[in-house]
Amino acid sequence: MDELPPPSALDETVWKRRFALTTGARLIALLIFFLGIAIAYGDVLRPGGWPQVGAILVILGTLDMVLAPRLLRRMWRRQDSETR
Repeated sequence: MDELPPPSALDETVWKRRFALTTGARLIALLIFFLGIAIAYGDVLRPGGWPQVGAILVILGTLDMVLAPRLLRRMWRRQDSETR
């Protein structure tokens, strides 16, 4: 029968996964932010840029950068309190 890894190894696996998800969320937010900058000032969607669409993406990327890690942390805190 398969045995579960020791609790410390399981905790380490969970924390590595959580770190990767948090880092991924921040990276996606950064990409959205820079896409907004490129759309606002570059010829990505139309010649001369599209400042309105770019500004919306910059704001969404900034909000995502700030809020996504906090929401993930809150979700994980609830999961941890339910399992213990």
